Amino acid sequence: VEAYERKRSRAHPVQWEIASAKPIEQLVTVEGSTWLDRELVRGSQGSWSRAGFGEEARAALDRRRLWLLQEGFAFAEGERTAYPPRMLDDLQQRELASAAARLSAELRLSYSETKRGERVEGVFKRKVDLASGQFAVIEKSREFTLVPWRPVLETQLGKKVSGIMRGDEISWSFGRQRGGPSV
Repeated sequence: VEAYERKRSRAHPVQWEIASAKPIEQLVTVEGSTWLDRELVRGSQGSWSRAGFGEEARAALDRRRLWLLQEGFAFAEGERTAYPPRMLDDLQQRELASAAARLSAELRLSYSETKRGERVEGVFKRKVDLASGQFAVIEKSREFTLVPWRPVLETQLGKKVSGIMRGDEISWSFGRQRGGPSV
């Protein structure tokens, strides 16, 4: 049995990911898009355990659903709760605006939102953990922007980076780029 389990664990290693840098209790009333919201929209919590963390997560989901109803992000339809299609985006935008205001005061720079298709250029200053996910602070001389964090940025701290915003992700390029004619 031991040899079988060892062989099985090599063929199918355990994989995990961090759903949030914040404790689950803090996610109930946070003004951002959380993994709890994604689970509520998906409706997949039926298979969760009724003990341990599964029970704790179910309780947090119930409190989060009530908060979303109270704040007007979700709507009651009989015994069902309806989640508008833009709810997750709206929650994330609210949290980003709040984080940008705090960072703007701290950095003494204005915030510039990055839209799809726009080029992002500047110095990667740090990573920021929000309920909506992790974001990179990219600083220019008079402004900064918040863009989705990717592990490839880890080694670029304090360096000039550039990329193009593509939906919820960025195609990054690092170091000196060759100029010249282009089509």
